[in-house]
Amino acid sequence: MSDHAQPGYSDEKAQVQKRLRRIEGQIRGLQRMVDEDRYCIDILEQVAAATRALQSVALVLLDEHMAHCVSDAVRHGGEGATAKLTEASEAIARLVRS
Repeated sequence: MSDHAQPGYSDEKAQVQKRLRRIEGQIRGLQRMVDEDRYCIDILEQVAAATRALQSVALVLLDEHMAHCVSDAVRHGGEGATAKLTEASEAIARLVRS
């Protein structure tokens, strides 16, 4: 967890929340599709769309993290900078693997 009082995405918070609410609706739609015994490929297409939407949110958060938290840490230098760069690198690796 970060030691910053304010997350880097604060300026984009409303946009992130709006996207997450839309994704929440997509997930409820997926549940309905399963309840209604819809065709597997149709459900898979919607799963792919929800996955892309989550990846889009992740990229916004990562961009904001790099622009604020990581750049601030690098500007101040020291072990904190190394830790933030490592943290960002690990987050990118997790996103690439997902």
